[in-house]
Amino acid sequence: FRDQLYKYLETVPEGDFEGYTNKLITAGANLDFIKYSDALFEVLLVGGLLQPGGNYLDDGAPPSPFSVNNVAEPPTVEEVKKYIDVLGKVMRRYKYLQKPLETTSLPALLQNCAKWPVAKRDKLAIATGLLISQQLASASCLTNLQKDQLTKDDTSLNIVTVVFRTILSQDPSMEAFSGHLKKGGLKDILLFFPPTKHDIKHLESHFKAAGLPQVVDFYIKRQYAIIKDTMTKHLKEMVEAAESADSMIEYIKESQTENPLPETELVQCIWAALIASVDWSIARPDHLDAMVMKETKRISAVLAPFCSAGKTQIALLNVVQVYCYENTKIMKSFPSILKVLYNEDCVSDQAIFFWYQKGSKPQGRQHFLQAAEPLVKYLQQQEDESEEEE
Repeated sequence: FRDQLYKYLETVPEGDFEGYTNKLITAGANLDFIKYSDALFEVLLVGGLLQPGGNYLDDGAPPSPFSVNNVAEPPTVEEVKKYIDVLGKVMRRYKYLQKPLETTSLPALLQNCAKWPVAKRDKLAIATGLLISQQLASASCLTNLQKDQLTKDDTSLNIVTVVFRTILSQDPSMEAFSGHLKKGGLKDILLFFPPTKHDIKHLESHFKAAGLPQVVDFYIKRQYAIIKDTMTKHLKEMVEAAESADSMIEYIKESQTENPLPETELVQCIWAALIASVDWSIARPDHLDAMVMKETKRISAVLAPFCSAGKTQIALLNVVQVYCYENTKIMKSFPSILKVLYNEDCVSDQAIFFWYQKGSKPQGRQHFLQAAEPLVKYLQQQEDESEEEE
């Protein structure tokens, strides 16, 4: 298969990437790409057939005329991309190649490349990042790098660092990066670190030193999401069991000691968990506002100990704003919720002022600002009178 493939590639002038694309598409119509997919990707990505363990098959054959391995050293994303763009066009023509690439060929190559020189290894890592960013392969191909023999000496970590840097070079948004890792089922990037370094301190130090703070942000947000899911589930169970506010506060404090969340994230979690059990549809229209105030007071008893900072209070106001926006039945009760939160010491007058002036969310902003105006004017009047007395 390799020798037949070479015959197509040898006729193309060096650097003629359009020519390589056309010849590979023609070859795909005549050669059995699916049967020899591993051999195909070995030729195109590393320049020749490999033996088990990662060494080249020594049968006298020359390197492939077209291969990512032909990129000059040190490799750059721009140069490797020329080759991946060709491969992408071929794979879009022969879509059946994606599955073997991401499930067998790439995982095997990444596992074997630990023994290669760094520059050669980086070529494959850059190519992998480009394949993932172009959705020609999923990040699931990286899971082989989580094996102990590859993580113990930072080999896996160095490879995925190049892969992540390449992905982010194509789209620096956290949403895109997170999407690639989620699609690939990569739940914990600490598994690419040596077993003795499975902690946030080492992760933060490594990726910040590598100029990739986005990876640190991704990991922290991912961990927060896991903690919030766990807390939300437990608080809902406590509500169903009719446990007291004091019991819930004790649980939250214990959780914060073991797995601390920023208070701005914490109040969002508490509100969502405790409000989830409320069914607003059971209230008659003339009783709805009273029900809203009652439920808000219940939730405030749990919230209050965690709302000491102004930033946290503003975050809570925005959580409530968005909740009311998404639950239109209680939109008109927004001022009543604010009054209860204020009376129960969950938010201060200064937090309400800041939220009203410039801290609100865009969702339904005009409606909520108008609804809150009477309360804001009242609190402002109280503050003015207090200052005059002093």
